[in-house]
Amino acid sequence: VQLQASGGGLVQAGGSLRLSCAASGRTFSSFAMGWFRQAPGKEREFVAFINWSGGTTATADSVKGRFTMSRDNANDSVYPQMNSLKPEDTAVYYCAARYFSGSYDADEYDYWGQGTQVTVSS
Repeated sequence: VQLQASGGGLVQAGGSLRLSCAASGRTFSSFAMGWFRQAPGKEREFVAFINWSGGTTATADSVKGRFTMSRDNANDSVYPQMNSLKPEDTAVYYCAARYFSGSYDADEYDYWGQGTQVTVSS
């Protein structure tokens, strides 16, 4: 499956962004979708996932209560909504796919998008 992430940009602290990840090439509804991020000089870290049906989601403690995940299987897309953004949320955000169930472990994802830059100014 090919993944295309978009929606990143520059936003002031306290603002919101809605990212998207569009999939093509395989049956999207079979995949759980994860989001990870990597800031300069830091390791890639888990942000959130949503399972194949949308019935199960999980978010990292660092974004809990601020980020939510949704998906539209009819349009082969997943949407992380990021609210109350902080400067420490600045990173390249990557979407990833694996079959059926989400995972907190990036190594368990089989497909990756190219990343989209999110910059939060203070």
